Amino acid sequence: MVNLTIDNKAISVPAGTTIMEAAEANGIRIPRLCYLKEINEIGACRVCVVEMEGKEKLITSCNNIVEDGMVLYTNSPKVRMNRKNTVKLLLSQHDCQCAVCVRSGNCSLQQLANDLNIIDPPFHQELDRIPWNMNFPLIRDSAKCIKCMRCIQICDKVQSLNIWDLESTGSRTTVHVSKNRKIEEADCSLCGQCITHCPTGALRARDDTAKVWKAIDDPNKITVVQVAPAVRTAWGEALGLSREEATMGKITDSLRRLGFDYVFDTTFSADLTIMEEGSEFVKRLTSGELKDRPMFTSCCPGWVRFIKSQYPHLVKQLSTAKSPQQMFGAVMKTYFAKSIGVDPENICTVSVMPCTAKKGECNMELFYEEYAGHDVDLVLTTRELTRMIRSAHIDPSTLKDEVCDELMQDGSGAGVIFGATGGVMEAALRSAYFLVTGKNPDADAFKNVRRTREDEFTMTAEIPIGDITVRTAVVSGLANTRRLIERIEREEVHFDFVEVMACPGGCVGGGGQPIHDSEELALTRSKNLYFLDASNELRFSHENPDIQKLYDDFMEAPLSHKAHMLLHTDHNAWEMPKRK
Repeated sequence: MVNLTIDNKAISVPAGTTIMEAAEANGIRIPRLCYLKEINEIGACRVCVVEMEGKEKLITSCNNIVEDGMVLYTNSPKVRMNRKNTVKLLLSQHDCQCAVCVRSGNCSLQQLANDLNIIDPPFHQELDRIPWNMNFPLIRDSAKCIKCMRCIQICDKVQSLNIWDLESTGSRTTVHVSKNRKIEEADCSLCGQCITHCPTGALRARDDTAKVWKAIDDPNKITVVQVAPAVRTAWGEALGLSREEATMGKITDSLRRLGFDYVFDTTFSADLTIMEEGSEFVKRLTSGELKDRPMFTSCCPGWVRFIKSQYPHLVKQLSTAKSPQQMFGAVMKTYFAKSIGVDPENICTVSVMPCTAKKGECNMELFYEEYAGHDVDLVLTTRELTRMIRSAHIDPSTLKDEVCDELMQDGSGAGVIFGATGGVMEAALRSAYFLVTGKNPDADAFKNVRRTREDEFTMTAEIPIGDITVRTAVVSGLANTRRLIERIEREEVHFDFVEVMACPGGCVGGGGQPIHDSEELALTRSKNLYFLDASNELRFSHENPDIQKLYDDFMEAPLSHKAHMLLHTDHNAWEMPKRK
């Protein structure tokens, strides 16, 4: 243990503790902007400086280790003056139009400037504006960048894609797409982790709410909206609702008040995905197709972009099943359109997703019988949904629990857990067991594929199904995925079935979810999904009566010709930029 004094308080902490951690452990919070534990501890912003007795210069607290006998001050006159000047200098290179910023009220720089009572910055403002493709799903506003390097470190260390880098020198130093590329030329997975870890509004998802409002207001359009399982775990965070209050039923109510004609739960098409992907897995496994390489899940568009750009030779190992979002859109434009007697051209399908990559995925086109167009027309993130609710002046406390519309109303607990890493695997195994043995397993028989710890991102298990032992792996986060694939490529490990989610913790930690600076809530949110699964009377995708009706009335059977036409895709039909 190391004994020291911080702000006249004698404390004792383990050796190796940073000054910031020591202060925080004793109720003293030191302001910071660039700091991300174990990811970005570089002292770039200089906001976390403290004064140390016997040392003339201030020292950064995020990356200096405590020493015995240290006497430190986190809020001395010298520290306050230095910290205030640092933030003023940052504001001189920051677009301070907070009223029209997507992060207003949830911006670390704004909060710090308010805390320091900075009312009238004295420095001349010089803004760096770099042109950007505003149609791309990920938007960067260089005039709001504070050069904290969080985006660089998240992309390098957590996602291993190295999309961002520093360019220029001195006061002109800025962050931009690496290797002098345009963002649309880069191998960006669109995971959005750089967005959720940016302390300001320098990075954001493209806002599509105006397009959605236009569709809602168009008297000739039937607007149909679906809501992903992971959205229900997080949407209430931005509206002051507890997890118990923020139900799917209240999302349904809010969407109807916004003006949508039909509201559905993507849990339905998660069950549909399991029917197709699970059947495909059993077919590929029993035919011996997976003896050398595993089948990979295809639900996560960020992961699909990653494998196409980083390991194109493995694309053939992807399941051909579309994601639940795209399956829902395909069913909407065919099965549902026929049921209500509407031309699919007059239906606008909208998805509410916890993801930014879904905005890119919806560009995929559907070609079936007389209809050719997009499965899904528009995608909103969870953050965009809450902004729409606020813009419509809907009081969250007045929302009631309402059920989704019929025909595709039922959803199983297996479909709900899609939002958590391991959820797709567990749901698929439940139905694969039934497909192989003809009977249901215990619904919780495959809990060993679940993430249970904050530091757990790769889980492996051997699952007995009848006379077969299925070797499974679940991984989230693209750097973790890269390490797993490299082990598979070196033949150090062999799996039959691998689930991959681009975002650490799965969709619950997606790039479209509410932002809480320096907090990782994926594990907390996933526990809510598993609770919903356990309390659902329907635990198996293949027992969903609306899924059974869909096959009986329209789709015929899993992997049928019609199912292949509508619910499967060719991953080589579109290009993904390759690493230069």
